[in-house]
Amino acid sequence: MKVGKDSPALARGSQRRSAARILFAAAAVFCTTLTAATAQPAAPAAQPPTATGASAAGVGANLNITPRRVTFSRNDRSATVTVFNQGTTPTTVDIALVDRLMLPNGQIMPVAEADAKPELKAELDRVKSAKAMILMTPRRAVLAPGKSQTIRLRLAAEADPAIEYRTHLTVTTVPPRDVGLTAEQAASGSGNQLRFIINSAFGLSIPLIVRAGAADVRAGIENARLDYADISPDGVAPPRRTPVIDFDLVRQGASSLYGNVEIQGAKGGDPLGVVRGVGVYTEIDRRSIQVPLSRAPNPGEPLEVTFTDDDTSPGKVLARTAVGS
Repeated sequence: MKVGKDSPALARGSQRRSAARILFAAAAVFCTTLTAATAQPAAPAAQPPTATGASAAGVGANLNITPRRVTFSRNDRSATVTVFNQGTTPTTVDIALVDRLMLPNGQIMPVAEADAKPELKAELDRVKSAKAMILMTPRRAVLAPGKSQTIRLRLAAEADPAIEYRTHLTVTTVPPRDVGLTAEQAASGSGNQLRFIINSAFGLSIPLIVRAGAADVRAGIENARLDYADISPDGVAPPRRTPVIDFDLVRQGASSLYGNVEIQGAKGGDPLGVVRGVGVYTEIDRRSIQVPLSRAPNPGEPLEVTFTDDDTSPGKVLARTAVGS
């Protein structure tokens, strides 16, 4: 049978080829997507990590990692980290050391990605990598549902006591080999339908810090003020107008900061706002912080902002300031 350019058979074949091209393009995008849940400080509007570790969830997998950070010193040269699969299916994970950069807004990105941004050169020049100093095993693990994997770390090189080094232990899920429909299967649907299945990779990351010398942990709070922002109460519900405290957390010592922020009202009782696991790494001198409040302060009610250490001296108040409403 002769098929002309306007033939229905040719049209269907063209539709299928177009659908296949769309599928391959979509697959290329999704296969390169990684959703990372870092255990370093998240944006204040996000849910904080658990008291013992951090977690990330995806379809069929739910990982938890503990502790949230590891610090090596001259006397503490080995450590273990535990990854637990709280999901319902077996999960394969890759385990690697990845250097990451913190920006003044708290965002954390891989150094390899930041290298392509000339405007970040000043911060990149201040990153001191610990990647080559730490030995790690294993590099890959298969976690059955309800089972855990212990990752062993050892500091295998001497460090300059005047420098704080850092890298990040990153655990990334490996998508299954069977990623669903083939291009032909996806394009074989009725009409103009296109069917495909997305398998996303996601991961967890915690900082590994090397301090051979004495820690110099000092902090300050500057530019604290009351403001309002549109914030979702749980990350799912629509944003609503929310009172917030904005301020700059300033690193005044040579070491990085890691601790908790609390906003206290004049009446005492429970804090009006809390953000745990807030850090300022050594490549930046200050970080902008925003803390949502559970209620708007009364007119003229003074508020107190406190930053408490959760690193070298847990519970020690490192910075405190008052904010008028």
